[in-house]
Amino acid sequence: MRVLFMCTANSCRSILSEAMFNHLAPQGFEAVSSGSFPKGQVLPRSITTLQQAGIATAGLSSKGNDAFEGDLPDIVITVCDKAANESCPVYFGPALKSHWGLEDPSDVKGDEEAIDAAFRATLARIEQRCRAFFELPFDSLNPEALKRELDRIGSL
Repeated sequence: MRVLFMCTANSCRSILSEAMFNHLAPQGFEAVSSGSFPKGQVLPRSITTLQQAGIATAGLSSKGNDAFEGDLPDIVITVCDKAANESCPVYFGPALKSHWGLEDPSDVKGDEEAIDAAFRATLARIEQRCRAFFELPFDSLNPEALKRELDRIGSL
């Protein structure tokens, strides 16, 4: 199962989500990420936060939705309100869509300690949601039930 985490810039929340999901993922699950208006680079603090948590960062990059035109995801999860209010491109076709909104830790103002704490808190929330995702009984969920479960996880 392939999950696309989508945000606007694909530099922070969607990158953190992709990396955490893949860190926890059992065989047969893979996450990728993209942005509707990609920044073109991953925020250095996103990389540092992942490395401090012991999560691999190799291969993470900021890219647009067109990167997946030929390799459609099964599920599209938006992680910021801006991306949630945009229509997912038509080439995502029958992918289930859900919203797991996260406040942008890169918007936090304050000293380094406060900003680091915001990034760690965001990563912890993503971990909680990914763990809930992997606990789902995929074999017994039809698409409608899976959509309900994905939406429920987004409220955690």
